[in-house]
Amino acid sequence: MELLKLAALDAEDLAVISAHLQDAVLRAGDLAWLPGEHRFVLVARRFDWSVAPGEAPRRRLSGVHFERVNGVKTRGITPGASSDETLSLLAVTFEEGEAPSGVATLVFSGGAAIRLDLECIEVRLKDLGPVWEADGTPDHEAVRPLVENRP
Repeated sequence: MELLKLAALDAEDLAVISAHLQDAVLRAGDLAWLPGEHRFVLVARRFDWSVAPGEAPRRRLSGVHFERVNGVKTRGITPGASSDETLSLLAVTFEEGEAPSGVATLVFSGGAAIRLDLECIEVRLKDLGPVWEADGTPDHEAVRPLVENRP
């Protein structure tokens, strides 16, 4: 079993981490903002997109931490809240400000989002070990018409 271990120091690297986190599921209790450490952390059950054809789909427990975080804003989520609501992470985006600073946004299904005000990009993703068979492969067919019909 090969564990994924990635670091991002620029927007291109962050896009790679975003691709690996696409369709990860988590709860608000799996998120934590540590202002004294300028760190935002999460634990997610990421869908393993690297499964070979014919193998059963699987999920992996993964930890992610964003360093040099100056502030956090949320919409539709309270990090650390005790809630059984499942969140589905769609993407992690980056909008550059005055280089090297910017805003990373964790975009969730249903319109929820977390914006991280970053001094610079310094993100790490690491698989924590547990792997299990997923119920199926995420299907984005239902989303495509909505995206195509946007004004």
